[in-house]
Amino acid sequence: MNREDEDRLSVSPGGGKDKERGNGNGAAPRRPWPWRRLSPPSRRGRERVLITGGAGFIGSHLAEELLKRGNEVLIIDDLSTGSLDNLAHLRGDPNLRCVIDAVENESVLAELVDRCDTIFHLAAVVGVKLIMEAPIRTIASNIRGTEAVLHQASKKGRRVVLASTSEVYGKSARVPFREDEAMVIGPSAIRRWGYACSKAAGEFLALAYFHEHGLPVTVLRFFNTTGPRQTGVYGMLVPRFVRAALRGEPLEIYGDGLQTRCFSFVGDVIGAVIEVAAARHTIGEVYNVGSDEEITVAELAERVVALCDSSSPIVHVPYGEVYSQGFEDMRRRVPDLSKIRQAIGYKPEYDLDLILSAVAAYESNRMRARERLAPDAAAQPV
Repeated sequence: MNREDEDRLSVSPGGGKDKERGNGNGAAPRRPWPWRRLSPPSRRGRERVLITGGAGFIGSHLAEELLKRGNEVLIIDDLSTGSLDNLAHLRGDPNLRCVIDAVENESVLAELVDRCDTIFHLAAVVGVKLIMEAPIRTIASNIRGTEAVLHQASKKGRRVVLASTSEVYGKSARVPFREDEAMVIGPSAIRRWGYACSKAAGEFLALAYFHEHGLPVTVLRFFNTTGPRQTGVYGMLVPRFVRAALRGEPLEIYGDGLQTRCFSFVGDVIGAVIEVAAARHTIGEVYNVGSDEEITVAELAERVVALCDSSSPIVHVPYGEVYSQGFEDMRRRVPDLSKIRQAIGYKPEYDLDLILSAVAAYESNRMRARERLAPDAAAQPV
């Protein structure tokens, strides 16, 4: 990495962990702050935006699109679940700045907020597997990080778009889920619901800042967003199924497979995120974002096997063997999209077949590239 790249992909003096290569073991070298190269927020047409969690799956796609539109993009990410690999293709862009640190580090966050116009708060602990394995980290990080962002944004009056999740609907049986209906969260003894509660707390806090301090904030509840660059490590279904099918390995369905989901393409979702941020009438509101094309997990596995022309078997694994005894899951997860359609004319362009084709093409190309670079590594988990 040359000096110019060091300035754009910087590590704060507070010290993040260097996980650029995915090992997360060594401490990153300290590098000088790049603030002397940054000017105050732009007021001449071009926006300067801050993306927390910008090295993650959705965050990196959002950064890419905002850069294409001529914006300056600041990113803060501790790389706990994100990766600089997601930003590698953007590294030469002079309008990109990345700081490796946690949003809970408010001295670092304050500097970034001071230099942006709009904040997209995506940083969070994600994935059912990680949520079950690290409940303290999940709850504490999600709540503290969101409070830090809202506090700093309120001091400067910055526009905020807060990423939430369909998990906040909990075990509600009133499908499709509407933004104004009750959340039905499971018992506190079931760790899975800790994540839902931490994200719901973030929503309550965001709207409290809106009502009490006039913070221009909008909450978006994402429904199973997927696409290229998504990792399957933390339990995300589509990349996990596609990779298994391409390798001829078993596709593991947790539970009976009759639970339903609606998968949305990351490009459609970030388009909605940007449109919502640009509108004034969306301030103080909560919106579902995703697709309402419902499919069972078992049917999804069958479609992936057929699409990949794979001989992979489909097997069922009890929840207790994957997570813990007493694990609870949503039987149906379907959004009502009428509110966001009315607000910004939202209409997803990608149906499920297009989504699966895009992910399969990406994963297939990635596997071929790995084979060319290191033939023995092609058989290793991605």
